[in-house]
Amino acid sequence: MINPNKSLSLSIMSGKGGVGKSNLALNLCFALFDQGLTSLLMDCDLGLANLDVLLGVTPDKNLQDLLRDIEDPRDVVVQIEKGGFDFLPAASGVPELVEMDEDMQDVLFKKIMQLLEGYEMLVLDLGAGINSTALAFASMTQLRMIVVTPEPTSLTDSYAMMKVLSTEHGVNDFLVVVNMATNKAEAMTPFDRLDGACRNFLGIEPRFLGYITLDPKVPDAVRHQTPLLRHAPSCKASLDIINLAKVFLRYRKDNLEAISKRPVLKNFPSL
Repeated sequence: MINPNKSLSLSIMSGKGGVGKSNLALNLCFALFDQGLTSLLMDCDLGLANLDVLLGVTPDKNLQDLLRDIEDPRDVVVQIEKGGFDFLPAASGVPELVEMDEDMQDVLFKKIMQLLEGYEMLVLDLGAGINSTALAFASMTQLRMIVVTPEPTSLTDSYAMMKVLSTEHGVNDFLVVVNMATNKAEAMTPFDRLDGACRNFLGIEPRFLGYITLDPKVPDAVRHQTPLLRHAPSCKASLDIINLAKVFLRYRKDNLEAISKRPVLKNFPSL
């Protein structure tokens, strides 16, 4: 078994909805699993959960049950791939989960810590935007991945989210992935704009991790409720996600010593 203290936590987030964040989070976990990394994927879009829809599964339990006094938190976990890729589903249409107070966050993350043994990655798919729960989750994890598209509104909203995390939560490190780009040049243009704004106005330097090609197989996989890497593993977007996973693993290896000095969940130094 892997020591929970050696697990790595990653938030995947976006300034606005509709950028393909959840789809990327799901398929990135498949790509990491295929390359030997065990992961627990947690749906943190707490009021509007959709990872279960993308997976085509109907969980018996979800985060609401995890917050209750259940005997074993593992009863809520859904196995996606035997051998190390599991899923922690959220609930839909539950307003009190969207704006969780600190006590509820404390209960939730203490129970998540109980689940981490056996996983090398905890991946949080956060709700879009700058609601307090998403910001709190993002500030807790060791790494943050921002998903943007070439659309100007995606850039402005992502910059706003990074600004709040930097100025109010002291978070200054971000990995950026550009989704739905037609080519690398189209991907680099929005990143360069975002990078320039962050350097000039926030004094931070986001890191470009890669881009995902705009691919008709992506919405096709959503319609079939089958993850892209299983629905069309050879399509351009799938190959880009596989490459992104390899880049992330290299980044993880190169920075593991520095990253591992941070608590898996920052607000719980005693665990």
